[in-house]
Amino acid sequence: MTRRKRKEQKEILVYINNKAIPQVQKLKYLGIIFDNKLLFREHMNYVADKCKKLIFQLAKAANLNWALSHKALQLIYLGGIQPLLIYGAPVWIKAIRKENYKAKLLRVQRLINIKMAKAYRKVSHEALCVLTGTMLIDLKIEQTARIYQLTKENDKVKT
Repeated sequence: MTRRKRKEQKEILVYINNKAIPQVQKLKYLGIIFDNKLLFREHMNYVADKCKKLIFQLAKAANLNWALSHKALQLIYLGGIQPLLIYGAPVWIKAIRKENYKAKLLRVQRLINIKMAKAYRKVSHEALCVLTGTMLIDLKIEQTARIYQLTKENDKVKT
């Protein structure tokens, strides 16, 4: 027994047709970014940045002269931003339980909720969700993953 950390070889050499396959730290598969420890940090950053860019482009396009109504903004959120945020939730549901990942997605939802409610930035996130009639994104993600699990179990029972 020792306190010294073991130095194990982390690089695995895999050959196909006598050609070495390089080992990567992250992989994008079907729109979900997997990292080597399955923490989904890269995926959360990617999704949050993509949604923020979309929200800021929307705000730039809909300036003061051409203000979008609450219904139009809600339609954009429910049809464009929310699906981006919850895509693949059954795969990375455990990552959302970490506070920093949850906070990233809540910040994105808060940005669009402020625009939908036409409220000040000092309004709390929960109040914004009530004003706009939307569900907190972490609850929506857990609901989506739970529905997927129930349908998956239901399919197993039928077969």
